[in-house]
Amino acid sequence: MLAILNKEIQSFFSSPIGYLVIGIFLVACGLFLFIFPGEYNILDSGFADIKAFFNLAPWIFIFLIPAISMKSFAEEKRQGTMELLLTRPIGFGQLVLGKYFGALLLVILAIIPSFLYLITIHQLGNPVGNFDVGATLGSYLGLIFLAGCYTAIGIFSSSLTQNQIVAFIIAVFLCFLSYFAFEGISSASISGGNYGLEYLGISYHYQSISRGVIDSRDVIYFISFIFLFLKLTEIRLKNLQQKS
Repeated sequence: MLAILNKEIQSFFSSPIGYLVIGIFLVACGLFLFIFPGEYNILDSGFADIKAFFNLAPWIFIFLIPAISMKSFAEEKRQGTMELLLTRPIGFGQLVLGKYFGALLLVILAIIPSFLYLITIHQLGNPVGNFDVGATLGSYLGLIFLAGCYTAIGIFSSSLTQNQIVAFIIAVFLCFLSYFAFEGISSASISGGNYGLEYLGISYHYQSISRGVIDSRDVIYFISFIFLFLKLTEIRLKNLQQKS
């Protein structure tokens, strides 16, 4: 697994991909948080609160993470190295985890520089340093879990096709569905009964953990969600080996 992980990291940073991902994420967040007027602009809100960043990040990640993960298996298929990869003396689980953690590590590296926003919020507070530390830490934990879910979806989508664009579109659709669809269906229910549909969506648990309270139900949900898509990816790879 470590060999696959190392290979993924090297492939990201031996080309402009890794630097572009980190740069695009930070520039996009910076523009929406401090330059473009609107609901995400911290300066316009009049409050030294970084909550806008955590509301904005899921939208950016919906496109950014599929762009990172779309090549994981699709590129291997396109180059004809998938069969060689499947015959290596490692288990399917280790192969999937190596690809998964390689992509997730790049996302986490993109998140780390966002701590600069905390310094800005710290200085803007009245008095200086007046912001909710607990909620901020909980939000960062939720953001990492969210990134983990999106990455698992992206890896699975990449295993379905050899076309990176198709993998990207599938991943964007599944990420959007997983995050927004259940809450949207629940709120649009004509009968007034949501039947707990919002609990199935990532949004509910992301917002819950962002309050600064680490609920075991939210943690179990995220871990189960990630495990499900990684397991589906493993099953997909086994089917590919049987067909080849």
